[in-house]
Amino acid sequence: MNDLPKRIFIKEEGPREGFQIESGDIPTADKIALIDALAKTGLKHIQTVSFVNPARVPGMADAEAVVAGITPVEGVHFTGLWLNNQGFLRALETKKLHMEGKLTLYASRAFLKRNQNRTLEQQFAAQPELIKSYQHAGVPVRTGFVTAAFGCNFQGDVDAAYVVELVGQMRAIARDNGEDLDLIGLGDTMAWANPEKIRRVVGEVRAANPDVAISLHLHDTRGLGLANAYAGLQMGVAHFDAAVAGLGGCPFARHSGAAGNICTEDLVLMCEEMGIETGVDLEALIDCALMAEKIVRHPLPGKVKTGGSLRALREKLALGDATPVVAE
Repeated sequence: MNDLPKRIFIKEEGPREGFQIESGDIPTADKIALIDALAKTGLKHIQTVSFVNPARVPGMADAEAVVAGITPVEGVHFTGLWLNNQGFLRALETKKLHMEGKLTLYASRAFLKRNQNRTLEQQFAAQPELIKSYQHAGVPVRTGFVTAAFGCNFQGDVDAAYVVELVGQMRAIARDNGEDLDLIGLGDTMAWANPEKIRRVVGEVRAANPDVAISLHLHDTRGLGLANAYAGLQMGVAHFDAAVAGLGGCPFARHSGAAGNICTEDLVLMCEEMGIETGVDLEALIDCALMAEKIVRHPLPGKVKTGGSLRALREKLALGDATPVVAE
């Protein structure tokens, strides 16, 4: 199957993914500056912060202050992440974020226990209550997400049929509570996916749910991020999560400093070169990637911020500047 989309939609997660994992103290003003810069690149969906326990995630202790400082941009949705009803209410209280209801199930019982200290049964039971909170606040519930959909460091491989089962159960929960889901996210949370596994899982989920769109949240911890994104594109996936400059790292890797989410500008370049529209100004995005690297004060794994875009090189050549680029 080769079903390349004509356009993709990127949810930028760098500010949330990156600043919640960085060990150093990142000034609130720097977080706001990066988010404001990203909002001028053509990205339409930027996840800004996590509303989580600051004792466990000190990098998100200033979540409300960051949201308060963001400059609104017409057509750009600024969002937040929460893991429970308390976090949802904090996000709602900011009165500044685009609110989207999301249901989440885990394909790994072991990871669910480690991440949220819940059993799968408790996670199932929590979803209807979460829907009620969304409905009470007038927040639409349109998205479902399966965490660790391709494998787990603590439990091993995940069978595609089980992911399909979880998606079906999640949609049933939504319908039983007066909602329906039109976007299903599949998370490669610990980088167990490969292109063939992407094709298999996406194919089976799509076959069982032809009426919903699929999004991919991919990690590049083992260097397969863009290859997996390409496999997703071949399967018609048009929704991707990504992180500018590869901000975020991977807390589940053997060594610190390993890549986390796929890099936004690398994904944009690949799609641009393949004739797939992104709506993103790549040069402006590269500037954001360089800004992110300056803010965290250490190298980030994105490649295009260093290599540059081919569009810029073509323009240079068109002007007759054939000065060779020599690697040092």
